[in-house]
Amino acid sequence: MSGLSLSVPLVGELNREEQLVAGGVVGFVALLAVAVVAGIIEPTYLLFLLSLAGMYLLLSMGLNVHWGYTGLINFSVAAFFGIGAYGTALLTASGSPLASSMYPPILGFGIGILGAALVAVLIGIPTLRLRADYLAIASLGLAEVIRLLILNEREWTAGSQGISAIPRFWYPLFSGSSPDWAPSALDPLFTTSLNALQTAFLNFLLVVVLIIAVYAILKRLHRSPWGRVQRTISSDQDLAEALGKDTYSFKMQSFVLGSVIMAIAGAFYAHLNLFIAPGDLNPIRTFYVWVAVILGGSGSNRGAVLGGFVIVLIIEGTRFINGIAAIPFDIAPLRLFLIGLLIVLIMKFRPQGILPPQAELIWPSATRGEDDE
Repeated sequence: MSGLSLSVPLVGELNREEQLVAGGVVGFVALLAVAVVAGIIEPTYLLFLLSLAGMYLLLSMGLNVHWGYTGLINFSVAAFFGIGAYGTALLTASGSPLASSMYPPILGFGIGILGAALVAVLIGIPTLRLRADYLAIASLGLAEVIRLLILNEREWTAGSQGISAIPRFWYPLFSGSSPDWAPSALDPLFTTSLNALQTAFLNFLLVVVLIIAVYAILKRLHRSPWGRVQRTISSDQDLAEALGKDTYSFKMQSFVLGSVIMAIAGAFYAHLNLFIAPGDLNPIRTFYVWVAVILGGSGSNRGAVLGGFVIVLIIEGTRFINGIAAIPFDIAPLRLFLIGLLIVLIMKFRPQGILPPQAELIWPSATRGEDDE
């Protein structure tokens, strides 16, 4: 078949695991819809939670590039997340200790991405030529170095008090007044103000666009010759080198790509939460993302999406269980126990993850007996 065709698989074409996951997602969405209609959940808060889940989805896809594609053990997810968040916050927030005036958030996104790419190259140069455990040690140290640097460099980062007054990503377009950087000729564009629900919806729309774009790129890369080399490096680096591949270069590309995706998640979080502090870079965030990747299936883009969503469901969903009178004890403080129990059960009964990557590695045209161009 010539050209590029997109198709949505029918239920009968899904395997048993995919059917169960699809059914669970549909059921959960229906439950959320009922809760909103019944007034149990405020639409604005629901959109915020879904946007937060989208942030974790991006982090999971970034780590999946490192660990799932290339076998790189990266324990500095929170560091690259923080670089993206602080990169845009320092440039766009009115409370920033560095910027004398607010700049457009899209520029902040770019600075966060460039900063993450630069740090990834600097940490990758001395470690990616060595064994995988050296990268694990270096990345673990990097996470603490970045967090402590942000905590102690008060003149640059505002220290422990954090950075507030971060604008919404869409704020410059709907603030009711022209920002400092906008040309006067564009003043008519900056006259509309948005209510809370409209703002929450635009935030959700933004993260959906980011997820779709990142997922489409990774899906294409995963099936490409580049992705096949990465999987070979993960399973047998000596074999990849024997085939004439520059494994150092390929690992560096994977490390930078995954780190950039994590920075995108951090930049989005800064404009979603409107406040960023060193506490947001705690190691627990890295732990959550690793659980999401293991849960969904290492190397699986779909699994990373599913795992990130489940983690947010556990973290945020358990906050409301204490209000159920029929439960005689507090469950919300047990969220870490529940996540640990989930890891044990997955490793025991489903070590390959809920959605392993095998189905993602086959071009749809191959299953139909068609030629793909």
